[in-house]
Amino acid sequence: MEAKNAKAASTSRFSKWWKDFGHQWQLQTMAIPGIIYMIIFSFIPIYGLVIAFKNYTVIDTIDGAQWVGLENFRIIMEDKYFWESVINTLGISGLKLAFGFVLPIIIAVMIYELRDSVFKRVIQTISYLPHFLSWIILGGMIITWFSSNGMINELLNFIGIQTKQNHMLDVSKYWWIASLSDVWKEAGWGTILYLATMSKIDPTYYEAAKMDGASRLRQIWSITIPMIRNIISLNLILSVSGLFNSNLDQTLVLMNSQNQPKAEVINSYVYRVGLMQGDFSYATAVGLGISIISVILLVLTNIITKKLNDNQSVL
Repeated sequence: MEAKNAKAASTSRFSKWWKDFGHQWQLQTMAIPGIIYMIIFSFIPIYGLVIAFKNYTVIDTIDGAQWVGLENFRIIMEDKYFWESVINTLGISGLKLAFGFVLPIIIAVMIYELRDSVFKRVIQTISYLPHFLSWIILGGMIITWFSSNGMINELLNFIGIQTKQNHMLDVSKYWWIASLSDVWKEAGWGTILYLATMSKIDPTYYEAAKMDGASRLRQIWSITIPMIRNIISLNLILSVSGLFNSNLDQTLVLMNSQNQPKAEVINSYVYRVGLMQGDFSYATAVGLGISIISVILLVLTNIITKKLNDNQSVL
């Protein structure tokens, strides 16, 4: 009897799905290429993760490579260069999170408060522009600015600090250069979601607050920020889960032989070991471990954010 009921329920669900598909088959069909793309390039390659548990070389097949179990992970735990890249990644990502998470919110609120629509569009365009420039271009600009005869030294000399140092060769400054340059590039682009959410806020809230004598700062703190709370939480979750993911393009452009001890991040280390040295199994093991840690951070951050937001999950 239970089997019949389960079969009937399954048939009912399929009938409902088929009916819904018939009503919007055009939209459903448009999604099929995306689904096929994800299956080919996202799901099928998951099988390649078994390389992390094998001694794989380019002359082997995945199935034919020697199985070594957790040996690659043991080597990772004993590799001091890997742990140096982890420290660098967390240091740079932490600075990016500290500055890059708050700054887009501040910029979005400032743009939203502007009353001149023409000036607002100009400011938005200027703030978005660095996002569309590649790190090849921006990296060349930054290297030039921080060189011994660059703009930074000229500004320091102008205010009385005499220096001819090439700051890109100073390992103690690389974390700040890398993190702040990334924030400068992406801060404007990060305001898009916040501005889109702010545009949907009911103006009557501000009118009521104004009638009660609330200042503009009070309105921002009591109305604007709470109204974009869910988007802030979502961006926080994604930012924290990406702490172990660094900008490979930026690193390859800005890193040199002098600053490498502080510039080598996990992605560049995997790139160097996996592609340049041909140790595919080791690189895959590193990537798998980092992915697992990122998923754990994602879940933990979501749980914490859920509790802070009155038990309303944003995922």
